[in-house]
Amino acid sequence: MRFILAFLIMEWLAFDVFLVVGDVGTATSYDPPYLPTRCNGNNQEQFPESAMFVAASKGLWNNGAACGRRYRMRCISGLKRPCKDGSIVVEVVDICRTNPCPATLILSNKAFDAISRIPDTKINIEYAQ
Repeated sequence: MRFILAFLIMEWLAFDVFLVVGDVGTATSYDPPYLPTRCNGNNQEQFPESAMFVAASKGLWNNGAACGRRYRMRCISGLKRPCKDGSIVVEVVDICRTNPCPATLILSNKAFDAISRIPDTKINIEYAQ
């Protein structure tokens, strides 16, 4: 019984550590059309079935090395309390299309709706690869 209790406490602490070691940034959403992308051009199959994908800012893009990279992220704050509970996993499929990029990660509408109650806003996020 002590072993199980110790294991559960370690799991809980490991989860908290994960949340602490994540980077902090900002996120907004972008509307279709999502194609073509800089990762895989016009290939529709590049998008995850969940439609949870993002475009990365230049700081994360790393000359295309970010393609396919996955991030666990959650909303931590924003105007008018937009955050929903929980986290999501997103996949990088593109680079931010505007210069300067308005946020660290630009989320598909479905991904943004999963973590924010308010569409078309900018939120603060915590994310980790």
